[in-house]
Amino acid sequence: MIERVRAILVTADDTMLVIRRTRPGIPEYWVLPGGGVEPDDAFREAALHREIHEEIAGKADVIRLLHTMESDDERQHFYLARIASWSFEDRTGPEFSARPRGPGGRLRCNLFDRL
Repeated sequence: MIERVRAILVTADDTMLVIRRTRPGIPEYWVLPGGGVEPDDAFREAALHREIHEEIAGKADVIRLLHTMESDDERQHFYLARIASWSFEDRTGPEFSARPRGPGGRLRCNLFDRL
């Protein structure tokens, strides 16, 4: 079963940080920061910290697990977290390479106003 982690990231201004994903041939869509748990990750929260660092060069304080959603082949864990700092310019994940998951794809991060 594929394990994934996602973060509902709340800033000091009580805004929520989300990612707008653009891929060729499909409409833009929004995702919460996160991704797959890798074999090197000691535990799920470690995977979440790694993903937050890769996607937004951020450091978050995980508050708690909010929800787990499961399908036949995938389990996603949604965490509530506070984020104090991030840098869109310093992201390191594979989505930010020259050709992320196909030509023309890209990620943009946005802050939603009030929760």
